[in-house]
Amino acid sequence: MRNLIDIRDLSTTEIDELIAVANDIIANPGKYSEVCRGKKLATLFFEPSTRTRLSFEAAMYELGGNVLSVAGGNSSSAAKGESVADTAKTVSCYADIIAMRHPKEGAPLVASMNASIPVINAGDGGHNHPTQTLADLLTISREKGRLGNLTVGFCGDLKFGRTVHSLIAALSRYTGIKIVLISPTELRVPDYIKAEVMEKNAIPYEETTDLLSAMPELDILYMTRVQRERFFNEEDYLRLKDSYILTPDKLIGAKEDLSILHPLPRVNEIAVAIDNDPRACYFKQVFNGKIMRMALIMKLLEVTV
Repeated sequence: MRNLIDIRDLSTTEIDELIAVANDIIANPGKYSEVCRGKKLATLFFEPSTRTRLSFEAAMYELGGNVLSVAGGNSSSAAKGESVADTAKTVSCYADIIAMRHPKEGAPLVASMNASIPVINAGDGGHNHPTQTLADLLTISREKGRLGNLTVGFCGDLKFGRTVHSLIAALSRYTGIKIVLISPTELRVPDYIKAEVMEKNAIPYEETTDLLSAMPELDILYMTRVQRERFFNEEDYLRLKDSYILTPDKLIGAKEDLSILHPLPRVNEIAVAIDNDPRACYFKQVFNGKIMRMALIMKLLEVTV
């Protein structure tokens, strides 16, 4: 039985295989419409979510399966003090696979150690978000035709941004990757990401506070919002929330084939005027997320067409 807690639980070969399946789903959706008939996905979301929860549920329905859903800790026995371990054991009696989002880092790992069915980490605190990373990788692959030999800029909240941490970990295993980290000093990537991921894998990287100076060299610009829910005090959030706002004038020096990604939700860090720019890929990411979750559910349930 396999789980997906960290993107590094998948080898690059497995990621390439998931991308191949995803591309086939896009090309031949009818072929996959019944492969999970009789299977049930439990979505356990103890933190607010729109895209990720609906994406998982849409993925399972489009595979012909069914969904059991818990949205918000207040509507589950967690509100009564039930442990994550007990919840996982209980839900294992009802479903065939679990997708869990939790505000506490490590909660999906605890669930996976206690469940008797596969567990997918749908986001744990500021730690990991591996299925968003799969969506990102499919988007990059479809836009660029490759996952290596790219200069990738991450901009915004790099301290608490779990999507950033997961994507850096994934890209660090491909050749020819250079990473540019663009953030306020207070929101820099954690030292453990630098040491255990980029430096350990000899990935060249630079840190800067200046988006405009970094723009001309980027193949990918990954924007993120400053996350109010991760801050301990409102004052710091208000001071930093508008640090980087991408507007059309800031793209003047960018490559013609730049791909602009964002895990969403967007607050105000990308101007709506960017949406019509052919380089904007963030709504493509939403679609690709559903497709990659379909491929992942199939893999973990060991179902084939």
